[in-house]
Amino acid sequence: MTTARGRRLGVDVGDVRIGVAVSDPDGVLATPVETVAAGPSAVARLAELAREYEVIECVVGLPMGLSGREGPAAVKVRAFCEDLSAAIGPVPIRLFDERMSTVTAHSMLRDSGRAGRGRRSIIDQAAATVILQTALDSDRTRASAPGESR
Repeated sequence: MTTARGRRLGVDVGDVRIGVAVSDPDGVLATPVETVAAGPSAVARLAELAREYEVIECVVGLPMGLSGREGPAAVKVRAFCEDLSAAIGPVPIRLFDERMSTVTAHSMLRDSGRAGRGRRSIIDQAAATVILQTALDSDRTRASAPGESR
């Protein structure tokens, strides 16, 4: 699949923290950016990051149950995306199934030698990176971008 050139922002929305990652302009590699405190100023900070990195798309992890059904966490993410969409204007948001992203992030950090306490401070960024990297990899191997566009 040929995708437009430009950076993408990856977002892992949590009740306490929001992990953020960004891709390179060619959409090949996702890297962690920061952890944003959830709360009233979170959307404004994400909008700042979207402008700073001049992103062409925002990929937000949609927490699905292992059964493939959406639960209360997915409802919260959808509501968060409504606010985010209003703040980032014309930048499209793509909801991407994030099942197992936090488990994968924990495993990667453990394998890299990060201690449990050290992992806690960056796990949300790592999960956002996993979500975005999985979306980027899927984009390159499919005829259409996976996930749900908003």
